[in-house]
Amino acid sequence: MESICHKPAWELAGLIAAKELSPLELMEAALCRVNSVNPALNAFVALQPERAMEEARSLTEAIAAGRPFGPLAGIPLGVKDLEDAEGMVTSFGSIPFKDNVAARDSIQVARLRAAGAIVIGKTNTPEFGFTGFTRNRLHGTTRNPWNLTLTPGGSSGGAAAAIAGGLVPLCTGSDAGGSIRIPASYSGCFGMKPSFGRIPLGPRSFQSFSALEALGPVTRTVGDAALYLDCASGYHPCDPHSLPRPEHSYLESLDDLPDNLTIAFSPDLGYARVEKNVMACVEKAVKAFEEMGHTVELWTGTLPDTGEAWVRLFCTDIYAQLGKMPETNREEMGRSLVAAVDQAKEMSIKELSAIQALRWKLNQQLQELFQRADLLLTPTMPTTAFAADGPPPDAIDGNPVPLLGPVAFTYPFNFSGHPAASVPAGQTKNGEPVGLQIIGPRHGDALVLQAARAYEKLRPWNNQWPGLPDIY
Repeated sequence: MESICHKPAWELAGLIAAKELSPLELMEAALCRVNSVNPALNAFVALQPERAMEEARSLTEAIAAGRPFGPLAGIPLGVKDLEDAEGMVTSFGSIPFKDNVAARDSIQVARLRAAGAIVIGKTNTPEFGFTGFTRNRLHGTTRNPWNLTLTPGGSSGGAAAAIAGGLVPLCTGSDAGGSIRIPASYSGCFGMKPSFGRIPLGPRSFQSFSALEALGPVTRTVGDAALYLDCASGYHPCDPHSLPRPEHSYLESLDDLPDNLTIAFSPDLGYARVEKNVMACVEKAVKAFEEMGHTVELWTGTLPDTGEAWVRLFCTDIYAQLGKMPETNREEMGRSLVAAVDQAKEMSIKELSAIQALRWKLNQQLQELFQRADLLLTPTMPTTAFAADGPPPDAIDGNPVPLLGPVAFTYPFNFSGHPAASVPAGQTKNGEPVGLQIIGPRHGDALVLQAARAYEKLRPWNNQWPGLPDIY
């Protein structure tokens, strides 16, 4: 059988629909790949092989019998261990939650299952998604398939390692400050943070106060992400912030990028520092849009640096989940995470009002930018991947950077709610992946996907993956 460990999900789905590949054959291949490669990566921290094989067997029989099936029929799915998959533990990467078995699927997982995807297991994440690299006391460290000494990023690091390592073709992710785009950049994947509310959150025991977190895919190709969004998007009453289902299919409109766009490129957002080797890759990637015939203009403006406000707001959701935890649980959790809970507890109405005023200012400036430009391009990350066990870099090319300097380009668009994606922008001379970030206007998810697809067609990446053992 021709190698399938890095075939995109949309292509695998087509082979299954044409009865050239069965869900059972695909699941067997995925489980063999996981058994072979996961011990080195620690991308998956829990598996359900028996249930996955049984579902694949039943689906194979149903397709053979001519019964209808969904657009993701038979596709093995990894679920980030911050959201629920019925019957599996949702540990949040945290020792006190190691026995927290989910009674039902999250809305996102339920919709992907309804489309035919088969959950194979849970992917690793830092404790409660709190850091940009994937390590926790419960499940240990996840490693980058391109270089096992490096991190795949976080917090969807297990998902990115699973995709780049060829373990599964589709993984769920979540992004409150870069947690899809960071690992996509570091691991050479495609990662999409949709507009806030595009995919419903929950169901869970609290309503997010921060309005930062977006659910979305980590994938091999742009087409996979478009198919994923077609299946998972749309309003749900459990999430009052969720948006209506789009009128048009993201996948069907993927090649409809308008001509003669005006595209802004910001190398620094006015305040960020970027490694020279990263910027060299990004600038080459930006030129692709000029080659397509679009106008690329250097944007020399400065966004307000919302880092401190973003951290404060992010901590409110952590407090909502953990504010009433017993003291014994606190002792089993990371000190930085516990400190964030305590910090959020002390926030005042005055502070929250100032944060929301800054959010309004940021969105006003972005509104003005998108009145002049159709898209905004930036580096996704200012550095390449750092050591698997951390810490993140405190300097870039020898120049000190603040605590949030290593994620300077991602969190502003959680704070604003705009859609943003990371596409592979090539590799440094050391073979380390670099990402280009594509940001769209409010609710411009289709345009971001179309731009990413046009770039992918000009600078394809799906034929370049780490040299891990290829079982199938």
